[in-house]
Amino acid sequence: MIGRIRTYLIRYSRLQTGTVSYLTLVQEAELGLNLEISHEKSRLNEMLAEISMAEHEDGRPPLSCLVKVQGSKGQGDNFYKLCEKMGMGEWRSLKQNEDFLKDLIRECREFWQDESNFQKYA
Repeated sequence: MIGRIRTYLIRYSRLQTGTVSYLTLVQEAELGLNLEISHEKSRLNEMLAEISMAEHEDGRPPLSCLVKVQGSKGQGDNFYKLCEKMGMGEWRSLKQNEDFLKDLIRECREFWQDESNFQKYA
């Protein structure tokens, strides 16, 4: 399932604009999760965190910056706490910095739209 999520988000970063909702991710990547069941939503969050940690450790932008809760303006606290774990700064400061998320999304798109990066790491 982690492989399907990662592949979907890489493709999304190359071909789409904006961000993808949890629900769209679950449906389009055919994950079979019910987001109304708390442990299934938690499992999705854990997988997104695992993917982003691995990407970060390999010097790539965190793919989970592309996923947001439908109806929210951006990311929840857990995303910023994950960024803090990855050494990007204190999570509250990151959340208050309007450019932080925009810059991460831009970096993610630029990285994956580069054909050599795509060929090497996808």
